[in-house]
Amino acid sequence: MGVEEHTAEPTRDGVDGVEGATAVAEAELKVETTASGTRYPVAPGYRVNVRTGPGTSYRIVRTMPYGQKIPIYCQKPGETVTGPYGTSNLWDNIANGQFVADAYVYTGRDGYVAPRCD
Repeated sequence: MGVEEHTAEPTRDGVDGVEGATAVAEAELKVETTASGTRYPVAPGYRVNVRTGPGTSYRIVRTMPYGQKIPIYCQKPGETVTGPYGTSNLWDNIANGQFVADAYVYTGRDGYVAPRCD
């Protein structure tokens, strides 16, 4: 079984009922493509740890704020983690020496969406 990789339980402050939560979730789950590249949303209601490598034993560099959208420069296999988007051993490189568990990032599909990291 995978490890959970977030710092707080998901919340829906200010949203009443399932329909309201669904509308908010759909708005938050849009992958953005701009001239500077594609940015993927972190699961709504989660503050995800950014680590120095692809596993929970690596040092935490920072914790992402709610609603963050991130670039994925490359991906590599590592520790298996369970999150809102399933269980996966993929980790997303979002900056030099910074990784987040792909199970907490909405990419729109399973598997690789970026080149494999060297």
